[in-house]
Amino acid sequence: MASIDQKSFTQGTVLSIHNICYRVKEKSGFLLCRRTFEREVLTNINGTMKPGLNAIMECTGGGKSLLMDILAARKDPNGLSGDVLINGAPRPANFKCNSGFMVQDDLVLGTLTVRENLAFSAALRLPTTMTKHEKDERMKVVIEELGLDEVADSKVGSGEERKKTSIAMGLITDPSILFLDEPTTGLDSSTANAIFLLLKNISEQGRTIIFSFHQPQNSIFKLFDSLTLLASGKLMYHGPAQKALEYFESAGYHCELLNNPSDFFVDVINGDSPAAVTAMQEEVGEANETEQLLMGKLPVIERLAQFYSKSPFYRETETELERLSSGQHSSSNLAFKEITYVTTFCHQFRWILWRSFRNLMGHPQPWIVQITIILILGLIVGGTFLQLKNDCTEIQNRAWSLYVLTVFQCVTSVSAREIFLMERNLFIHEYLNGYYRVSSYFLGKLLFDLLFGRFFPSFIFTLVLYLMLGLKRGITSFLITMITTLMVAYSTTAMILAIGIHENAASGKTLLVIVYFVFMLVFLGMSLNFETMTPQLSWLQYFSIPHYGYMALQHNEFLEQKFCSGPNTTMSNCRPSFLICTGEEFLIIQGLDLSPWSIWKNILSLACMMIIFLTIVYLKLLFLKKHS
Repeated sequence: MASIDQKSFTQGTVLSIHNICYRVKEKSGFLLCRRTFEREVLTNINGTMKPGLNAIMECTGGGKSLLMDILAARKDPNGLSGDVLINGAPRPANFKCNSGFMVQDDLVLGTLTVRENLAFSAALRLPTTMTKHEKDERMKVVIEELGLDEVADSKVGSGEERKKTSIAMGLITDPSILFLDEPTTGLDSSTANAIFLLLKNISEQGRTIIFSFHQPQNSIFKLFDSLTLLASGKLMYHGPAQKALEYFESAGYHCELLNNPSDFFVDVINGDSPAAVTAMQEEVGEANETEQLLMGKLPVIERLAQFYSKSPFYRETETELERLSSGQHSSSNLAFKEITYVTTFCHQFRWILWRSFRNLMGHPQPWIVQITIILILGLIVGGTFLQLKNDCTEIQNRAWSLYVLTVFQCVTSVSAREIFLMERNLFIHEYLNGYYRVSSYFLGKLLFDLLFGRFFPSFIFTLVLYLMLGLKRGITSFLITMITTLMVAYSTTAMILAIGIHENAASGKTLLVIVYFVFMLVFLGMSLNFETMTPQLSWLQYFSIPHYGYMALQHNEFLEQKFCSGPNTTMSNCRPSFLICTGEEFLIIQGLDLSPWSIWKNILSLACMMIIFLTIVYLKLLFLKKHS
């Protein structure tokens, strides 16, 4: 495959579009009558995007965002045909990494400062051959270029700061092509003007800026260099932005003096223009070609599409595309290319941990509240039975305390879905821009959350409960209890991630998680002996995370314990149902094996379940639909 050299990619880049078509498969009908058919959503799109401000506008459903994604190589290539060339050559394999892309929703962490956001982008998108000083200098240039000097060390705040920071993160690699999807979304008119004046200055430095826009105000429209107008996936106009009104006038549509051009274009295409098609003066003899076209009965969109295909702008574009293609007629350059990374796995892993930590430190209140609540809960539960007595009446209380430990790990792990779900869009955006591998992101986020989100809450609650209730003494017993509770928390976290990583918080998968735990806690084994269950249901124990944890905790707590040897213990103060003098007797009643392997068998089962579920999570992330 042909490639372009780095010099041509970074200077005066021209992106050319050759006969782009895009088809999607849709299904209709029900069950056995369900049929699949293809629908064309983009039809024969041609054009050139040169250094400057290149706007893509549409009527609703016209396909501007789709075209943007195709040009930026962020769209699934299935159903795609045509060519996108850079200076007449196919896009390089690392095009997504070399170009900048700003999504419509500002994916900037507000808990980090402007400089920290840029530092993360620079650390992962600039090659490791650059020294720290060179990267700092690059960050300084970008900060000054976007006017972020005064807020560089402050957390990202206003909408304007968020937009500028997003643009800055895209410019950190000094790309020649910058893509922006609806760059003024959520901004007032004054801020939108400021953003586009900034983009105009950036484009005058030789950058090709391609952006989608719905209906810009007139002051912004005047800054555009080229305009691509779409409707129903067809090209209505492609050419100089400031000649668009003249072109529509030649087609018989006149814009009123104070009308906004973008509103005018949309009204015309929708058929809502107050200035309907003017009466064409028919010359003596036969009508000209324009009149024949416009006076036909075709819909407005079809008439405008045909009118454009016969216009001088179309012929000029065709001539330039032929010159740029230089024999490049293969569509192979649209195929998916594997992302190339400029940093190592360990480097990416370290910076993901760094950002996660800075994100936590930037907004520590929820974590502090969580730890405080857990500490209070531990004190309340522990204070219920301040000290468990070593007599026959306390067997049930000890079993209850182990039950509380197990249930707590399950309940507090339900929020684990947020580990990846909250940053799903951020992950897709950064992955497509070549920030990191899936493996480095997965391990970095997982390790951080298992440490701060799971380890500390579980450790604090278990420690408080263990000391206040006076559970079995000895460092070995304490460590086994701690390991077991952590394994329950980690296994539960892994299972919840595996089930709900793709879903929204209000989806049916959340209900599935709740039903699972309710069902498994009912069959936990505290008051139900699995040996007495029918064979048709006894298999449930092998799928119960809390069951494995509870059995291991019971074995660790009750083995070698005596409950009828206290100085004040008599048979008279023990009810018949509690005439159990040793922990072994209680374990036998529960159907547990007394060998040391019984503990580790349950812990190993939890570890296996955790590994299986985490593998599923990784595969889901790996094969997550990363194209729009």
